[in-house]
Amino acid sequence: MLLSTPASTTTAVAARLSTLDRFLPAWIVLAMVAGLLLGRLVPGLNAALDAVKIGQVSLPIAIGLLVMMYPVLAKVRYAETDRVTRDHRLMALSLVLNWVVGPALMFGLAWAFLPDLPEYRTGLIIVGLARCIAMVLIWNDLACGDREAAAVLVAINSVFQVVAFAALGWFYLQVLPGWLGLSTTSVSFSVGAIAVSVLVFLGIPLAAGFLTRVVGERTRGREWYEGVLLPRIGPWALYGLLFTIVILFALQGDAITSRPWDVARIAVPLVAYFAVMFGSSLLASRALGLSYARSATVAFTAAGNNFELAIAVAIGTFGVTSGQALAGVVGPLIEVPVLVALVYASLYAAPRLFPGDPSVPSR
Repeated sequence: MLLSTPASTTTAVAARLSTLDRFLPAWIVLAMVAGLLLGRLVPGLNAALDAVKIGQVSLPIAIGLLVMMYPVLAKVRYAETDRVTRDHRLMALSLVLNWVVGPALMFGLAWAFLPDLPEYRTGLIIVGLARCIAMVLIWNDLACGDREAAAVLVAINSVFQVVAFAALGWFYLQVLPGWLGLSTTSVSFSVGAIAVSVLVFLGIPLAAGFLTRVVGERTRGREWYEGVLLPRIGPWALYGLLFTIVILFALQGDAITSRPWDVARIAVPLVAYFAVMFGSSLLASRALGLSYARSATVAFTAAGNNFELAIAVAIGTFGVTSGQALAGVVGPLIEVPVLVALVYASLYAAPRLFPGDPSVPSR
């Protein structure tokens, strides 16, 4: 499996991958289409899927995210995370990219592309404030990034999300537009709801992954744990990803398909955001002398967004039928295929940008 063995950009290695790994982009597209069709064609499905929630997130989506994240976090060697925290270049760069550059870039793109659509613009700004703590682990693993670094950076993003999300929302929706002579938006965010989201979607799989490694290594040893157990549970990360995509798009299929032009307007700044954040983050990491594995981790952490939190905040603050909620829903519609493409771009660029780096995936 791609999630349990080093990936390669070459055809020879690709031919040895499982069917699930080899055709992952196709499965993701099919999952998106299946979700959209289910949401449109099955009466009452949306209400049934959304009937039970954890915080503001549908229970089926919550289950899919937990299943998706657990295998990846079970692979992390937690005893080695201290080497990540000692890398001050990586830590400082990630914090600046995630909490200064990312929100500012999304603010600029939202105003540049949607000056006449305040609801969509506000929704995009909220997406920019919700830093990724879930799917980034999948993209990082697929691109052969540093798992320990990803776990540490995701944990740091989670803390900052609880502490800084509301303050940054106030700054980018009220203070900064006022300074620039632009229209402002009055909003209030529930810090408690954000904390619950972080606790559920990171805390539970993180604790489960940590305990699995500790118990597994103590009872059977590291060789059995990484050579036998991890290959067995590894595929469930992709199963969880595909399940999450189907459910997410089933819940929001009507909103997406009923306003295609609006979706296209929202999609343009999102594509620009993901491309600029990923490319600039990868090059900045390389310029600081970070390895390919850590550079990829920084880039995916900076480019990804916590769509489940953004959607929950938009719905909880503005309502399920609001333009802000639609902008949040379009986020994963664009993010998933774009970041899958960036996984392949990262693997292709690795030997060219990082020649001689031992962390570059083997050919």
